[in-house]
Amino acid sequence: MINFTILNLRKTLLFLFLYCSLSSCNWFKEKPEIAVVLAEHFDNKLYNKFDTAAYLPIFKAKLEEQRKDFLNPKLITAFYTKNEYLPSLVTKFYTNGQLDTLKSFIAQSKADGFNPEIFNLSTYEKQLQTLNKNQFKSIDEVYELIADLELNTAHILNKYTNFMGYGSINPRNFFNRFYIKVQRPDSLKMDSVLRTDDMVATLRNVQQTDKRYLQLKRALANFRDSLGSDASPAVNKIKMNLERMRWRLPQKTQELVVVNIPDFSLTWFKQNDTLAHMNVCVGAKREAAYKEKMKAFMKSGSLDDKPKNHETPQLFSVFNAIQVNPIWNIPVSIAKSEIYWMARKDPYYLSNNNIRVYYKGKLVGDPDTINWYKYPREKLPFMFKQGSGAGNALGKFKFVFDNSSSIYLHDTNNKYGFKLANRAISHGCVRIEQPLRFAELMVKDKYQYDNLRMDVDLPPIDTTKNAIFQKKLAKKTDTLNIFKLKPTWYSPRKSIGVFIAYYTAWADDKGGVQFRPDVYEYDPVLWEAIKRYM
Repeated sequence: MINFTILNLRKTLLFLFLYCSLSSCNWFKEKPEIAVVLAEHFDNKLYNKFDTAAYLPIFKAKLEEQRKDFLNPKLITAFYTKNEYLPSLVTKFYTNGQLDTLKSFIAQSKADGFNPEIFNLSTYEKQLQTLNKNQFKSIDEVYELIADLELNTAHILNKYTNFMGYGSINPRNFFNRFYIKVQRPDSLKMDSVLRTDDMVATLRNVQQTDKRYLQLKRALANFRDSLGSDASPAVNKIKMNLERMRWRLPQKTQELVVVNIPDFSLTWFKQNDTLAHMNVCVGAKREAAYKEKMKAFMKSGSLDDKPKNHETPQLFSVFNAIQVNPIWNIPVSIAKSEIYWMARKDPYYLSNNNIRVYYKGKLVGDPDTINWYKYPREKLPFMFKQGSGAGNALGKFKFVFDNSSSIYLHDTNNKYGFKLANRAISHGCVRIEQPLRFAELMVKDKYQYDNLRMDVDLPPIDTTKNAIFQKKLAKKTDTLNIFKLKPTWYSPRKSIGVFIAYYTAWADDKGGVQFRPDVYEYDPVLWEAIKRYM
């Protein structure tokens, strides 16, 4: 019994000795996937020597050295930490040609206005060429190349998909009156890009497909062909507006009303169809030397030193109401800068213009008797509202959508402005030239549209309602009863978005490029932000 036990012990010890010996010779060590893939692809046994334990310190050192040049260093570092620092992108996408496809996409980024070198094109080409040649003298050379190629692939893939899919900058970081919460890639989206199993599909998904973008992209190619270079203000302006078109709106709507500030125009789109196009008036440009004057105002606190800035903000929202015969809630800034002085100059200005005055929320019975000299305009205790009807600054229609700036589209009692070449003349809201046509497109049905028409003293389209219309007119002209015009609210059709945009160049359907003056002088700010990428 004892002899049998000793014999088994000797066999066990012999097995352990042989196992440890063979393990030290790597006979039982599992080959990493990169070794199997490259050895089979090149039919070269050198790659079988790929030792993960020897590779990892080299990769980690390069990651620490190169991460400062990454667009999102924390994200890429976290990706490789979770992935045990393995060359997953090269392993998955080198032999099937998808790394070459990535190289082709970044080379073609020039057509979108980018300089391909911001995506390390030359370096990437050399790295791929070196691996393609398959002329390594030692496995140590393979470690160096694979580590560099892997990190460069991750960096390029992250940067390219961000820039092409969302734009190279976040405009909210550069423009004070850019109030659109544009979509930007979050960490989950960027991580999913690095973890993709189909790089080609990922690259295709971030390409811009909008008709207007593709038209302007073709126009850029035509300008380059005719000029022979990119050294042109016109080319730069096209590049800037391609960048603007890459900024993603926060949501998609079935229809979209686009107000283009530099063009002083409004276009109503339903997919690729244009439902309406009309002139608009937008906010006036800020005063010259605005920043310097604001500094003086901040020091003095005097409204006399405060410079004017009525620029219409860039924003996106969805229409939620139409107000017919609107009341104008006069903004505090206008009350202090304009209404106050007019009331001091002419004691009957308020009543003549149907403006009601409120003190601590209560209507002032006779505003013409207010002694305005008693109240400094910096601490004006009154609120002002202009009633519905003739003379109202908003005209007969107000088109409402949620936003934090109290901006809306509206009619106007001053039609002369639409004849001007430069229509940056409002206090910030957008005046539209054809408000009735706009309202017709926005209401739910013909019944609603007829009621809206009768509210503004226009006969209904449906002639069977003429008797109702005549009664409404008679009520307004009845001298025995005081008629008080009040606003009427209507609900618009669903999913009509409004996008107040700023495009200084776009392509027309004939292949030409339409350029517009940079009315708010935003182009130099944008170019300074993106020129290093172009």
